[in-house]
Amino acid sequence: MAHLMTTVDAYLERIGAERPDVLDLDALARLQHAHLVAVPFENLDVFHRVPVSVDQDVVLAKIVGGRGGWCFENNGAFAWLLEQLGFRVMRIGAAVLADGPNTVIDHHTIEVQLDTAYLVDVGFGDSFSRPLDLNRAGPQNGGKAPFEFIASPQGTTLAEHGDGVPIAKFRFKRVAHDLADFAGASQRLYDDAEAHWRRWPFATRLLGDGTDRVTLLADRLKLRRGDVTEETEIAEADWNDALWEWFRMRPPV
Repeated sequence: MAHLMTTVDAYLERIGAERPDVLDLDALARLQHAHLVAVPFENLDVFHRVPVSVDQDVVLAKIVGGRGGWCFENNGAFAWLLEQLGFRVMRIGAAVLADGPNTVIDHHTIEVQLDTAYLVDVGFGDSFSRPLDLNRAGPQNGGKAPFEFIASPQGTTLAEHGDGVPIAKFRFKRVAHDLADFAGASQRLYDDAEAHWRRWPFATRLLGDGTDRVTLLADRLKLRRGDVTEETEIAEADWNDALWEWFRMRPPV
């Protein structure tokens, strides 16, 4: 138990958050936002061919130790933290729709039950940054943009509104999973030589209290402040320095 509490405290310190006194929507929103600021969504292990894992202890050690990761790691760790704090959590599998229709689970997201059910996610890159009410009809404030849940016989689709048009992001069914259930999806994406995870390195995280964001790509740095995005070319020789300056990380190899 002492080791468990130490890990929880270390995790909270990692994301710069305090243990909530009340497990309510405000507390959940603060934890999600703090995580999105402190822990980057990044693919450095996958890109550099460092083995990845969905073992809970391995995932926690990576995140608490100063790294970020992809959805199986970031959401895998965050779901654990929420559970340890006393939230009622369900791990959900989703099919990403960025490249068109898809029925294969390739994303780990999180449902949290409070007064109603909320979707939270800290492992989908530049996406919603506050809990979304799963039982609410129509668009709702997701931080950077309105988001909406669209029900169908195939499941529930999360859509982001761009210029008023809903763009499908991922589809899911509200079925409980264990972190280990995502082992196959994690390995399949890790092995896919054509996937963007393998083609170029990236890291992205929120900045500050709002929706400002920094994103480091293979050859450029993007800074979004308000409605303005600035891009700066990054030479290969300067990439590691930019990674350290903005993310306090070093390449794993």
